[in-house]
Amino acid sequence: MTAALCYGLPAVWQADAQILILGSLPGVASLRAAQYYAHPRNQFWPLLQQLFGIDVSLPYAERLAALKQHRLALWDLIGAAERRGSLDSAITPASVQLNDFPALLQQLPALRAVWLNGGTAAKSWQKLIKAGLTLPATVQVFALPSSSPAHAALSFADKLQYWQQACQQTLATNTGES
Repeated sequence: MTAALCYGLPAVWQADAQILILGSLPGVASLRAAQYYAHPRNQFWPLLQQLFGIDVSLPYAERLAALKQHRLALWDLIGAAERRGSLDSAITPASVQLNDFPALLQQLPALRAVWLNGGTAAKSWQKLIKAGLTLPATVQVFALPSSSPAHAALSFADKLQYWQQACQQTLATNTGES
């Protein structure tokens, strides 16, 4: 029996975004809520609270507005795929349909960094690069530990440290260029 085809959420961005955060494919809780990182144990929003002061208790629309205010964009690498449940490991590789990144990247002239949220996002990104996606030399790419509750190998503090390093390196590059 074939798993159901899951479709991701639309990109959240505006043209002045400097950081594009990419996940893999929203899980069941996120798709049901039509919200990025809606699972209550996902650490994405707590990570952004620590890094950018985006209050995790704000209503979703206000968190998205704050995200944009901090010049952050958000999307997933996978636009659609067959998957049972929420785990990335349950994605049927042959069914993966990647999102149209060349089109989005053309709309982000201020982009300075791509942050890949988890191993599946990093693997999907590599497929895009191998398929010919190119970035300006000024854009850094960071493979970060997943904010998913399924990625329990690292504590929140450990994950935060990796995300903070990416943030510091991204902002240091921006400061050095202005």
